[in-house]
Amino acid sequence: MYSKIKLLGHPIHPMLVSFPVAFYTATLVCYIVYSANSNPFWFKVAVVANIAGAVMALLAAIPGFLDWLFIPAESRAKKTGVFHMICNVVALVCYGATAWLECPKWDDPNPEAGSAILLTGIGFILTLIAGFLGWTLVQKHHVGVDMEYPAHKL
Repeated sequence: MYSKIKLLGHPIHPMLVSFPVAFYTATLVCYIVYSANSNPFWFKVAVVANIAGAVMALLAAIPGFLDWLFIPAESRAKKTGVFHMICNVVALVCYGATAWLECPKWDDPNPEAGSAILLTGIGFILTLIAGFLGWTLVQKHHVGVDMEYPAHKL
């Protein structure tokens, strides 16, 4: 089941997913660092990374969803794709809620970040699960893999 959404023959969704994963990871780490040292610099970096992660997640979701539409109905890959999508959507909701709660605190001298750590922690765990499910889609179900390419040319 090769990807329908490609750039120069390569599936776009896997190209984009590393960005929200990296930004989500940075968000959680920066909130933890901020809670340990109370330097507002880390709070602001966390907020920026959070917004960047959410934006990139939305961009990555577009080709991912379009690829999912072309997976045969009733297949295991389709079901795995649903769980992958649910984990990613709930993670995005967690990070979106964090941005909504934390952005108004941008100019506070010492903002509280306990809820941010909780929400981004949940979102991060869901992102890890979604990543594992995405790996399963590629490695086990061969979603996004062009099976027409002869193995002897590898």
